[in-house]
Amino acid sequence: MKKADLEKLKGRKLAGAGTTPDRFGKGAAAVLDKREQREREREMGLVPFAVKLHSDLVRDLHAAAEKRGVGLNELTAELLRKGMAAK
Repeated sequence: MKKADLEKLKGRKLAGAGTTPDRFGKGAAAVLDKREQREREREMGLVPFAVKLHSDLVRDLHAAAEKRGVGLNELTAELLRKGMAAK
């Protein structure tokens, strides 16, 4: 980057350009940092569990979660419980 471009960028930062307008943040819950989020999830008994799935299956999961109006985590937990109970 040229020095002139860097100076323009500095000027924009000082002028407040590039920041999120207040209207997008109004009414939003306070954003937790990652440490607080992990602590809250740990208190709820949640454990990270990563798996690798085919993209078409993930697309179907996202569509089903959106259709039911629940989160992907809740839907996946429900499907896993049903699958384990059927065994």
